[in-house]
Amino acid sequence: MVEIVFLAPLMTGAIAFFLPKEAGRLLLVLTGIAHLLLSVILWKLRPEPFFPDYFAITPEGLLSLIVISLLFFLISIYTTGYLEKADIRSEHIFTGSMLLFLSTMTMVTLSDHIMVMWIAIEATTLASAPLIYTHRSKASLEATWKYVLVCSVGIAMALLGSVLITLAMDVGKVDAPLSFSGLTGVAKELDPVWLKAAFVFILVGYGTKMGLTPMHTWLPDAHSEAPSPASALLSGVLLNCAYLGIFKTHKIMYAAGLGDFSGTILMIFGIMSVLAAATFILRQAEYKRLLAYSSIENMGIIAFGTGIGGMGVYGAILCLIHHSLIKSSLFLTSGNILLNYGSHLIENTGSLVRRMPRTFVAFFGGFVGISGFPPFGIFLGELFIITAAFRAGHYAWAGIFILSLCAVFAGFANHVMKISFADDAAGETVRMDEKASMFWPQYVLLLTSLLLCFWIPDTLYQAIFNAMSAIGGGF
Repeated sequence: MVEIVFLAPLMTGAIAFFLPKEAGRLLLVLTGIAHLLLSVILWKLRPEPFFPDYFAITPEGLLSLIVISLLFFLISIYTTGYLEKADIRSEHIFTGSMLLFLSTMTMVTLSDHIMVMWIAIEATTLASAPLIYTHRSKASLEATWKYVLVCSVGIAMALLGSVLITLAMDVGKVDAPLSFSGLTGVAKELDPVWLKAAFVFILVGYGTKMGLTPMHTWLPDAHSEAPSPASALLSGVLLNCAYLGIFKTHKIMYAAGLGDFSGTILMIFGIMSVLAAATFILRQAEYKRLLAYSSIENMGIIAFGTGIGGMGVYGAILCLIHHSLIKSSLFLTSGNILLNYGSHLIENTGSLVRRMPRTFVAFFGGFVGISGFPPFGIFLGELFIITAAFRAGHYAWAGIFILSLCAVFAGFANHVMKISFADDAAGETVRMDEKASMFWPQYVLLLTSLLLCFWIPDTLYQAIFNAMSAIGGGF
């Protein structure tokens, strides 16, 4: 049953390559519905996998899976309207790659074996590369090659880190399955020197895919050139999958008594990412690249909170969930802006509130949410992280973190005000037709984020608690 969740979109993805446009769009939505139902069933029943040596149901995996499933369903609805307006050649390749991308990301969330996790994360690169190259321009070709090459180098380093874990087992004379759950149980017997080296390589490797600075260079180009539904998946889901590999390795480090070592490194990379994002956001010229650098900032926030520990882990998981919901909404909304203004440049937009009022509501709501304003969940997540930093005595870290967040907000707000309220660059404001399927998925994503701020189901809270307690998180 467990394996069916990622095998189903794998099969429909293979079929989609041979279907006409209309049938491919329908299959995209039907697969999204089926995947969401299977994910809910998996959450409720918790069945045993057919291959327990390779796959397992974990709290952090379930959290990522349910987010992936909900996002893909709503993105598939948006995509049907988007494809009617967008000029996309070889649409069957686009829909087929979207489904294969869903399959590989789902496989990441359910992987327990270290090498299966590595294979699944590498497979996400291969499945998503055609999505970035969809428009077949020079810029998209450059972005695709940069994505493939940079992430391949990173994933090679993650492979080396995985091999170093086996050396830690050999030196410590440990006989255990090469799985995250198995190694967590015998972590204290692993050789600490090789285990530390393994974590560094895995963090750099998977951190490349996660978009942590300075390995983030592929991310702005890829998000800028990919069609908006693909950008929503890349930012809202793919980055989480890479974080999952780091999180599970951090669990082994914590169980081995090396949590301070891995936590400090996570904090360093987290702060570097937030600082880098703040620098580039202040003087950004393209709105999709603006959103991409915002994703780098949020990945830094998540890494920083995870490294601090305590209630910082709870804040990091809250930011992970709400960033996925809000950032996916923003990237979908950017698709509407691009289709109607015909330009990636912020200076060529303006008067969004009058030109596309329904899209404006989603865009401005997403800005408020991603900036960490109450009552959105990112505000709560950042508050928990800052509180945890002060509790742990990291006053300088907390000060840099807060100042960086302020800089990010100042730059983001300046660009959003220009897009929303400045005079239309075309010189006249013409109200555009807005199809319902191209704005209500964003509304649902934002409302879901708001709902989770006031009410978290017991099963969801328990999953969050179980995930964070495994690395020392708590109140």
